[in-house]
Amino acid sequence: MGFIRKEPNGRWRAYYRDPAGRQRNKRFGTKKEASGFLAEMETAKARGSYVAPTAGRTLFGDYAARWMESWNTEATTAARDASIMRTHVLPQWGAWQLAKIDQLAIQSWITALGKNRSRATVAEAHRLTLAVLRSAVRNRLIPFNPAEGIRVPRRRKQDTDERIVSRHELRTALLPVLPARHCAIVATAAGTGLRWGEVAGLRRDALDLDGRSLSVLRTVIEVSGNTSFKAFPKSSAGRRTVPMPAWLVRIVGEHLERWPADSSGPVFANEVGGPLRRTVFRSRIWRPALVRAGMLGKVVPDGDHFRAEWTDAARASYTEEAATEPTAVKLVARNQAGGLRFHDLRHSYATWLVIRSVASGATREGIRRVA
Repeated sequence: MGFIRKEPNGRWRAYYRDPAGRQRNKRFGTKKEASGFLAEMETAKARGSYVAPTAGRTLFGDYAARWMESWNTEATTAARDASIMRTHVLPQWGAWQLAKIDQLAIQSWITALGKNRSRATVAEAHRLTLAVLRSAVRNRLIPFNPAEGIRVPRRRKQDTDERIVSRHELRTALLPVLPARHCAIVATAAGTGLRWGEVAGLRRDALDLDGRSLSVLRTVIEVSGNTSFKAFPKSSAGRRTVPMPAWLVRIVGEHLERWPADSSGPVFANEVGGPLRRTVFRSRIWRPALVRAGMLGKVVPDGDHFRAEWTDAARASYTEEAATEPTAVKLVARNQAGGLRFHDLRHSYATWLVIRSVASGATREGIRRVA
């Protein structure tokens, strides 16, 4: 049991032993406060919920660094989380003592963050803050998690979400304006519903052009601009065999004749035979192709020049003259908000399957097997 002693200056000091048997003490202004504290300590020890009064002085940033070192997640997930921590969480909480962080402070931060960042970013920032503080509770640094019960802004559906391209638009507008080397990867994503990593990681051993099918065996991941092969897809259900329509077999066959694939390299490689980088492909190939296909912004000939027209996320319109068409295309591709995403090809594929199944009377279970 603990005891209380009055000091010469009139204050009271409570003495007690922690669960490890070490003697601790804390000073109070009144005897009642000291007695209440001792009662709380004895109850906490009996219930197994004891938290050292000084434990919460640990800085959030220091504890978060130790917490991140314990990660055993996928490389892409770890890189994403580290970016969110570095950009949003640590600038706010890094210098705070764990015990000083309260629910009101976190709610105010989340509300302010939601005014300038997407709902997804806000949700990820909250998730990581919640996880760090949950770990601190489990390790007896703080008694409860102040990040629980926080209201995160709801994500509002926008007209740019999950856009669908028709098969006619794909084959008559988009594929013809893509650089010849990259036409087949877009066609394969649209014709089979593969994710970016799956189609970028496709090797020759996974293709059966005679049998008109391909197998998803591996994927490519990209972390900090570096790509590498992963010997399994995103999930256990991701390892599958997908049928290839006749028009896609022809396009992929022509691609392999022109750019033969090495047995250890990707079918759709960059100029040096390595995997394509998603970020580079999006900015240099994908979005400029959307502009040329008339699916993103507008480029209009204007005498000896070209006029680039686009709108930003706030729906404000902009116009700029360019000396050449490629320059005008780059302006629109760089500045136009929204637009069809590469991943939307996967949504389009699923939509085509539904349309085809309705026309043929196929069951929903049959659609799942094809997909």
